[in-house]
Amino acid sequence: MKMHTKASVLSILAALAFAIPASAQDAVLREGDQIEIRLGGVPAEEVSQVTGVYTVDGDGFINMPHIGKVRAAGSTQSQLQGAIESTYKSQQIYTNPSITLAVPNSARFVDVGGDVRAQQRVPFTADLTVLGAITAAGGFTEYADQSKVKLLRDGKVIMINIKDVRKDPSKDLKLKPGDKIQVPQSFW
Repeated sequence: MKMHTKASVLSILAALAFAIPASAQDAVLREGDQIEIRLGGVPAEEVSQVTGVYTVDGDGFINMPHIGKVRAAGSTQSQLQGAIESTYKSQQIYTNPSITLAVPNSARFVDVGGDVRAQQRVPFTADLTVLGAITAAGGFTEYADQSKVKLLRDGKVIMINIKDVRKDPSKDLKLKPGDKIQVPQSFW
């Protein structure tokens, strides 16, 4: 009966792992991100030395107790988690550390500007789209050019025609933290 119970628990945990969106687990980290790190698998008095909130510095690093700077920017959450665990093991600081890493969504934003009713930073959520961010900023003004909305991402400009998006919602791009949306004014 115990084997059956363990198998059931494992299958439930596996199902839960797949239910969590990969983007929530593996967001790519960048400078300025705040990261909550929890340490387990070590003596209780050691947990509080590492557990806490860290900020990725301007050079892309976090400064960890006992091991110093660890590159965070450009890594996914799971990559950074593995790097911290393996560094603690390889430097023989902890024999079996378990690092849990989370990036609060409240620390991530999308900027919406131009001809919208309320230019602002919109809090990022995993399901946020271009039209959703514009709606969160109060929607378009009466002078907005909805056919030439610009999405600035990773140094590139993506042009979006919101009139086409309304006809075909599959064209409504999902956003990433740090994206910028610029709505131009119509010249008529």
